[in-house]
Amino acid sequence: MSEKHSEGMMAKAIEQQTAKLPSDIFLWSAVASMGIAFAFKCMHKSHTALFVGQWAAPFLLFGIYNKIVKTQGSD
Repeated sequence: MSEKHSEGMMAKAIEQQTAKLPSDIFLWSAVASMGIAFAFKCMHKSHTALFVGQWAAPFLLFGIYNKIVKTQGSD
């Protein structure tokens, strides 16, 4: 069975917009969130540091998604 699945209109719109962004934005956003988390940790604001520090992984995942959309394209 070789069924072809298509993306919804919302996914297509998001992919078209995110494909315009350079991949570096996501990498530098992840690095910045780690730096900001470190600064909060130095200011003894541990909960805020953990909250901001956890943003790095989603930024990197968005970057991977962005790269896949750019190289493989969407429907």
